[in-house]
Amino acid sequence: MYLPKHYAVTDRQQLHDFIKGNGFGILFSGSGPEPVASHLPFILDESAGEQGTLLSHMAGANRQWRHADGQQVLTVFHGPHTYVSPTWYQEDEVVPTWNYVAVHATGIFRAIEDRAALEESVGRLTEQHEASQPKPWQPDFGTNYSDQMLKRIMAFQVEITSLQG
Repeated sequence: MYLPKHYAVTDRQQLHDFIKGNGFGILFSGSGPEPVASHLPFILDESAGEQGTLLSHMAGANRQWRHADGQQVLTVFHGPHTYVSPTWYQEDEVVPTWNYVAVHATGIFRAIEDRAALEESVGRLTEQHEASQPKPWQPDFGTNYSDQMLKRIMAFQVEITSLQG
């Protein structure tokens, strides 16, 4: 991302807080002749890895996880954005621009094929997003239905190697 120095945020906690507050990201990876992107919910484990680790899952039928496993990927988290009109300034020599907030997390993608780790990842993601509900739903991983659903997804983690915001 093009990032002028005067707009850069380098405080890791601020970047982590932004990811936690804007956890629906876009995972980018390369596989063959063109890049691949998936829109996915993420949670951030701040205590895992030097800069934190992202956890998520995708459909097992989504081939991106097979090509990305062990590779460097980019996850983009985006926040508010708006057009900035030259009429908003008091100066005369100004141009229109776009103001936005985003964090780019680069890291190594690792597929999680262990059933217990898969349940933990899905459980943590569910707990985070159900917390605001009046009666939070909780997964029951002991049912046949849950077993069939878990067989159709692939959990993964991205150990963050660099953050830019």
